[in-house]
Amino acid sequence: MIDLCSLDSEKLLSLDHALKNIINSVKAVSGTEIIPLPDALGRILALTVTSPIDLPYERNSAMDGYAFDSTEVNLESSFSLQLAGTSWAGNPFVGVINKGECLRVFTGAVVPGQLDTVVMQEQVKVIDNRVHFPASIRSGQFIRPAGEDIKAGEPLIEATKCLSAADIGYLAAAGIHHVRVRRPLRIAYLATGDELVSPSQPLSSGKIFESNRSLLRSLLNDAAFTITDLGIIKDDKSELKETLLDAADNHDVIISTGGASVGDADFIKEILDDCGRVGFWKIAVKPGKPFAFGWLKDCVFFGLPGNPVSVMVAFDKIVMPALRQMIGARPTSALRIQAVSTENIKKAPGRQEFMRGILSFSEDNRYEVKSAGNQGSHILSVLSRANCYIDLPATSRGVTAGESVWVEPFSIQIER
Repeated sequence: MIDLCSLDSEKLLSLDHALKNIINSVKAVSGTEIIPLPDALGRILALTVTSPIDLPYERNSAMDGYAFDSTEVNLESSFSLQLAGTSWAGNPFVGVINKGECLRVFTGAVVPGQLDTVVMQEQVKVIDNRVHFPASIRSGQFIRPAGEDIKAGEPLIEATKCLSAADIGYLAAAGIHHVRVRRPLRIAYLATGDELVSPSQPLSSGKIFESNRSLLRSLLNDAAFTITDLGIIKDDKSELKETLLDAADNHDVIISTGGASVGDADFIKEILDDCGRVGFWKIAVKPGKPFAFGWLKDCVFFGLPGNPVSVMVAFDKIVMPALRQMIGARPTSALRIQAVSTENIKKAPGRQEFMRGILSFSEDNRYEVKSAGNQGSHILSVLSRANCYIDLPATSRGVTAGESVWVEPFSIQIER
């Protein structure tokens, strides 16, 4: 079996080299803005945030129970203490605790400084305002020291972190209500081709419904991006050139689909040659070989193939890592695990291939994977059915059932 598209593979950039080329040539946006904390989910932190307070703010109880001074008693034997009062969460005890007394405490309630141990309420008996404790209590148990989590002045979250839901809660717990984040990346996207019509329009012979913009809109659904849909542009070089140059004036990135190949109506590389700079053109990846990277004015340009599966692979493997670089986020890499192929997989050497697969967890506790179906770059049903990429290196000549392969799950969860 010969991969006809790989016959010039020696002239193509590998995925690793293409991505390194891009990462080394794009810079993070410099603008920042201060936004309310509830709006910061998914944004990139521009400055390290330090805690203005200790967390916990005050010494408090980890349990509903009774607090006492362990130096006053023999913890190896049972003992009893007089109940002096109650410290509630949000309503601390303000009286005096004398020797031989204990305090009723609730989870999160402030524990006065001289009391150093809490026993759970289920382990004591209270009779006539006297609390009877069991033997073998550990000194210091169930006390949360002030600053146990973080101390005032220490960094809460470092710059370049993409803020998660947990981060938002963490910052709120320290009293942070606004944060400085990188400004959103301004991204325009479009589809090219005379054959394309919007899904809302009637379909006639020779036409197809345009799906790549819907796909890109979903892939770009990120709080760190603001996106502009430039629509469908016909195979007209002048119109396409004017659209791209206008978009380059007020966007950081332009992403096109279609027109990046070698056909008579594929104008992307010509426009880059005429009006901008070509970083590279064509990569040794399947699907996704006709991929253009360059600049129009100061705007970074990605020219993706026209087939929708190729669009998704190229976006996942090249465009998204570059966009994360441009918004100043920390570098990330896809989760890779090894799985046993349950079937023979055909492949010709020449290009790295990202097959669409179905990953599952077998009854004997191992990961297994199989092809999701027809691997044509136009077959969206298979892409929809798949839950992973099967990453086959350029040198691979196929896989025999029972062999292990590298798999990149689309999600951290898989169906059973």
